[in-house]
Amino acid sequence: MDLTFSPEDETFRTEVKDFIAHAYTDDIRDQISRTKNGYIDKHLHIKWQKSLYEKGWSAPNWPVEHGGPGFTPTQKYIFNVEMSRANVPHTIAFGITMVAPVIMKFGTEEQKKKFLPDILATNVWWCQGYSEPGSGSDLASLQMKAENKGDHYVLNGSKIWTSVAQHADWIFCLVRTSNEGKRQAGISFVLVPMDTPGITVEPIVCLDGSPAPHQEVNQVFFDDVKIPIENRIGEENKGWTYAKYLLEFERGNAYSPGLHHSLDGVRGVARDTIVDGKPLIEMPEFASKIADIETQITAMEFTELRIFSALSAGKNVGPESSLLKCRGTELQQACTELALEAVGAYSQPFVADTLIQSNEPDVGPSYAKTIAPYYFSVRKTSIFAGSNEVQRNIMAKAVLGL
Repeated sequence: MDLTFSPEDETFRTEVKDFIAHAYTDDIRDQISRTKNGYIDKHLHIKWQKSLYEKGWSAPNWPVEHGGPGFTPTQKYIFNVEMSRANVPHTIAFGITMVAPVIMKFGTEEQKKKFLPDILATNVWWCQGYSEPGSGSDLASLQMKAENKGDHYVLNGSKIWTSVAQHADWIFCLVRTSNEGKRQAGISFVLVPMDTPGITVEPIVCLDGSPAPHQEVNQVFFDDVKIPIENRIGEENKGWTYAKYLLEFERGNAYSPGLHHSLDGVRGVARDTIVDGKPLIEMPEFASKIADIETQITAMEFTELRIFSALSAGKNVGPESSLLKCRGTELQQACTELALEAVGAYSQPFVADTLIQSNEPDVGPSYAKTIAPYYFSVRKTSIFAGSNEVQRNIMAKAVLGL
């Protein structure tokens, strides 16, 4: 594998760095430094994503005909690396990364014209309605009902762990339209405006302690919610097929650039932490832990490069997305565990809302107050998008043929 970047690639890297220097303004940077869970105020997320849109970079993985930038695989890699190194806000994925590919592949021409331009421009925010109470990893057991009334559906039930539902304009949902045959065969994929009468959003406060409206997840209740039939994607009772396609994009992401950035953060904390008169990073036992995780991240990086090279030939990520999801989330958790160990007792003070500026002096380094909350927030990554135990079953069956 040739890892040498061409002069053109290095020119592109400089262009990305220059864009970040201009668009990553102080107000966004300040909130990113104080977030517990990666989310900042909605208007700042929109400001960042609008900057990407104006540059033509808001959807790196979209085809050119729908507004994608036409990046080469190498440019995508450079783009992801530089964005991760700069610790810019993550793009809210539910529209651009998740529902948009489903609309492109399975939606009607009218649906593509209606939804894709606004998704690309961040004119609307989306959230994902998959999990329900009692239907998480076993998603096929979902019970939220959609009754076909001829020209419209009536929805009743609830969705849970719904990220950014408090800010979303639309939600894409898996709903049960039939109880006959296999459970997977009675599920449909529908699009629902969040301002439809009968929808209620209730916040769920997680272990990171972020209060409303900065909490990540919610429960969404549907009480006789009426939507037109044309808000269904594809055929009725074929939603399971579309959901599996979407999950390839939810799981098949590049983790290594962000992991390298996280480990660099751990090194910074370990340099500041003094133990017995010496920086923690100079302690052989701790240095060995950093080296071990760095080796695993590098192995992950080369695996990603091999898998993503297939995308340039027009292939989907496929079941290998489960491999990326497993290793990526496990290494995310390993980095937060090491950061928590490095910051030590300074992780103990609890700040209810770190995005609010306070006149109270920080206890310890300013970064310390977010390390423990972020550690707790990342516990969920090996559960959402399909638990890692389920992903291993998928890999055993679809990749290894067991």
